[in-house]
Amino acid sequence: NLPSGQWWQSLRRNMLRGVLGKTFRLVGYTIQYGCIAHCAFEYVGGVVMCSGPSMEPTIQNSDIVFAENLSRHFYGIQRGDIVIAKSPSDPKSNICKRVIGLEGDKILTNSPSDFFKSHSYVPTGHVWLEGDNLQNSTDSRYYGPIPYGLIRGRIFLKV
Repeated sequence: NLPSGQWWQSLRRNMLRGVLGKTFRLVGYTIQYGCIAHCAFEYVGGVVMCSGPSMEPTIQNSDIVFAENLSRHFYGIQRGDIVIAKSPSDPKSNICKRVIGLEGDKILTNSPSDFFKSHSYVPTGHVWLEGDNLQNSTDSRYYGPIPYGLIRGRIFLKV
């Protein structure tokens, strides 16, 4: 038998070990599942809500879409795909546009007034993006071809 003071110290020490053990396990699981979630959203895909009129009528304002990110990692983006990309003019926001041209393509572009037509070339490592609603879309006609690295994912399903 332990004297009364030692018994309380032993009890407190065991309780502290139990609480610390549970806390460290919880923190470990949180980090583990956080890493899994990050990898899933970064490399596999996720749910995106599109806003703005630039893709109408294909994608309406506030439509929810599913985007997969594997295509961008394996250079599987094709002409006609609808992609989510970082905005070249505002890196904190995303844009939803259709791929019109890939590197090496010659693109016939219209000015906003539709009076002037010119040709643009898509350089290596870039894509040409345009909204389906050409009258109401800020896209590659304004900021030029965007680097392939700005593409975040390819839309494969609209809810």
